Amino acid sequence: MAALLTLALAYWWLDNGPHEIFGTAMFGLLAWHLYTNRRWFLKLRIGRYDARRWAVAVVHFWLVINMAMLFVTSVLISRSVLSFIQFTDNISVIELHWFSAHWVAMIIAVHVGSHWTRVMAATGTIFNLTHSRIRTGMFRLVAVIFVALGAWSFAVLGVATKLMFGYSIEFWDFTASVAPFFAHWTAVVAGVAVLSHYALAGLRSAGKLRSQLQNGGT
Repeated sequence: MAALLTLALAYWWLDNGPHEIFGTAMFGLLAWHLYTNRRWFLKLRIGRYDARRWAVAVVHFWLVINMAMLFVTSVLISRSVLSFIQFTDNISVIELHWFSAHWVAMIIAVHVGSHWTRVMAATGTIFNLTHSRIRTGMFRLVAVIFVALGAWSFAVLGVATKLMFGYSIEFWDFTASVAPFFAHWTAVVAGVAVLSHYALAGLRSAGKLRSQLQNGGT
């Protein structure tokens, strides 16, 4: 889904038809993802909420809002997949569509970060890396690189302005090579994922420490 969303962000390179096809495929995968993880929603009322769980719940709630906004605006402005029922070409709806798309990209990155340990474990399995201090050190070095590249790419793409519903002066030249565009967005997603992973890990550690202090005090 992250890959399809990144492809869809390259609208001026793809043109409208492929853009809508990638978007439709992403929503199809989203429906499958929600169905296969439906039990997660049933467990929301079960158990105690610590700081990390509250953070994850808020992130997912914000993701739901933006995904819904992205879906509704996609239907409203569709000119290819749903061309026979095009509702509007209002510029405000189009701007809202892009605004929600950029927020979805960021929240997906945070979502990936909440499962970063699983991502690293899968990476170790794919490359047949045994668990060791060298592997741990290598992954941490890669994480630092991701954050550094992500911060640079965040500035290059003018993401902050896009997330504030503003107009960025940075406009990618899609007549040139599009590969750097995808590389920058990959770096942004990876960097945000790493930062969110360590932020959530910090919340978990703080929660455990608070519980230990409270238990010790009693």
